[in-house]
Amino acid sequence: MRPASLTAEIAGHPLVLSSLRSAFDPVLRCLFVADAHFGKDAVFRARGIPVPIGSTADNLMRLDILIAEFEPAMLVFLGDLLHAREAHVRETLEALHVWRARHAGLRVVLVEGNHDRHAGALPATLGVEYVQEPWQIGPWALCHHPRKVEGAYALAGHVHPVYRIATRSDSVRVPCFRFGVECGVLPAFGSFTGGAREDGRVAGEKVFLVVQEKVIEMVR
Repeated sequence: MRPASLTAEIAGHPLVLSSLRSAFDPVLRCLFVADAHFGKDAVFRARGIPVPIGSTADNLMRLDILIAEFEPAMLVFLGDLLHAREAHVRETLEALHVWRARHAGLRVVLVEGNHDRHAGALPATLGVEYVQEPWQIGPWALCHHPRKVEGAYALAGHVHPVYRIATRSDSVRVPCFRFGVECGVLPAFGSFTGGAREDGRVAGEKVFLVVQEKVIEMVR
């Protein structure tokens, strides 16, 4: 199924926000994904916590859909591609290698995040380039941790933003994109991740909710 998307103007540049919790720059043909946390389910099981298998397969399937939809020249992970050292299990690495073979011509870059440092380097055979934040491309300064970068607009992850929608009797937390004056934060891509920030907007911030497979801009 084709994912829903919405094109927003961020810092004067178009950015396509996908309901699959990623962003695409149509000028640079660059796909941005934050906080995939591959192998998190394997990490939990290795630590004695029984959780279902399948988050890696789901993440890779959604990446396949995004690549087919946008045909990017480059895929940039904004940190935390792997969850922890225990993610280096055979089934996770084999799935990543099979996926990489399907997209051998795609440039894949990882802006190293805190979980990546703890997890250790990926096998060189996956062909993932490691860079440090902020890594600048076009108008963007690509980061893992949200920050201000002089002369560029920062795109980051790390905080797994969600937004609480409430009525008098009920509430729900949904993933969201948050774009402030100087920095934007993408929702966590990983299917086995929680959400952290859920407070209301700050001055000048644009918020886009991922609700029922759609991207919806919050209006005041």
